[in-house]
Amino acid sequence: MPVVSARASFDFLLVKPGDIVVVEEGLPVIGSSPADWWVARVIYAVGGARDSQANSLFQVACVDTGMIRTINADLVRGILIPMDFGG
Repeated sequence: MPVVSARASFDFLLVKPGDIVVVEEGLPVIGSSPADWWVARVIYAVGGARDSQANSLFQVACVDTGMIRTINADLVRGILIPMDFGG
């Protein structure tokens, strides 16, 4: 059973292709509904212009619908890690 990692909000820097991530879209505004979130598998990671090792965009596939999208890296709220993973 996977769990969301409890690291800082900079998880997107650690994401690599093949990871399963939680994506949160929209900013919660007073009086509005909470932000939408969904789970996706990372297909491809694009490095930034100044530092090619720092992720700036991800191509992801939604695990529910299979829809492939390109998202900003900072929309990633966590990396799902299997509980039996030793590292």
